[in-house]
Amino acid sequence: MTQIDRVRRILKDALQLGPRADTLQAGSPLLGAIPEFDSMAVVTVLTMIEEEFGFTINDDEMSGELFETLGSLTTFIEAKLQE
Repeated sequence: MTQIDRVRRILKDALQLGPRADTLQAGSPLLGAIPEFDSMAVVTVLTMIEEEFGFTINDDEMSGELFETLGSLTTFIEAKLQE
């Protein structure tokens, strides 16, 4: 399973997107484009990412750009894994 597949699965579970999650591609917009992805969902997604990938996301690392697309979120995770 690729990193983007793992992130897609997290979004699917956290946002309860069902089969809609299967259509998400790297360029798919997230925050502001998916109604279920509100401020409370951001916290859930961050927690699930931290648990899945085994790292902590610091407050100063969070920004709107991070959640802009599935690809931007995946790129961030891949960079964190390289630290």
